[in-house]
Amino acid sequence: MNSTLISFLLTTLAGLSTLIGSIVIFLNKKNKDKIIISSLAFASSVMILISLTDLIPESYNMLKNIFKLFPLILIILISINIGIILSFYIKKYIPENKNNNLYKVGLISMLAIIMHNIPEGMATFMASNTNISLGISLTIAIALHNIPEGISIAVPIYYSTNSKIKAILYTFISGLSELFGAIITYIFLKPFINDFIMGILFSIIAGIMIHIAISELLPTSLSYKNTRLTKLFLLLGLIFIIISRIFL
Repeated sequence: MNSTLISFLLTTLAGLSTLIGSIVIFLNKKNKDKIIISSLAFASSVMILISLTDLIPESYNMLKNIFKLFPLILIILISINIGIILSFYIKKYIPENKNNNLYKVGLISMLAIIMHNIPEGMATFMASNTNISLGISLTIAIALHNIPEGISIAVPIYYSTNSKIKAILYTFISGLSELFGAIITYIFLKPFINDFIMGILFSIIAGIMIHIAISELLPTSLSYKNTRLTKLFLLLGLIFIIISRIFL
């Protein structure tokens, strides 16, 4: 099996691990409110921490050899704010449904994660194509992070539509976008992708994910008036990231 095929396989596995998050929808529906509270709090915690401990530091590492410290920090901050503005407009142009806010949360999460997965797929494909061992390590790390992202889509979509098929389909589409990133890199972008482009992209994606977590996932979890459970799963999200850091 040649390195290109292995790179596509690893990128696909990393992306489709998002589907593991949809397992939550098969839990006992009698605990619906608790499942929504805990799932969204956990997902929001993980998404914020991925942005702060993965995406922004990676952006810094990619740009530090191009810019001096002050312009580097300024560029990262501007890129993060571009991500927040993009996220705001994603949220603004998704139709409001006062009776079904969960569905909107699921759609916004799906769009944000698609935008996150495409450059992540590019990075996984290029890393795997250069060094298979590095690609495998990166695939495992991304797969672990993608599980809570899948939860942030599947849970609100399922509990707003009562359709397991829709929840799984939306989660599957978001996961498949990682492979799409690899495909467009292989066909069109491989000669043009550099540290500058990827560094800017990672900061923009960090802004999108932080905004979605803070403006949608966490407020929705808190709206169910069980702050103790929300705090518990915010903490569990932190522990999840720390453990993934220790072993990967």
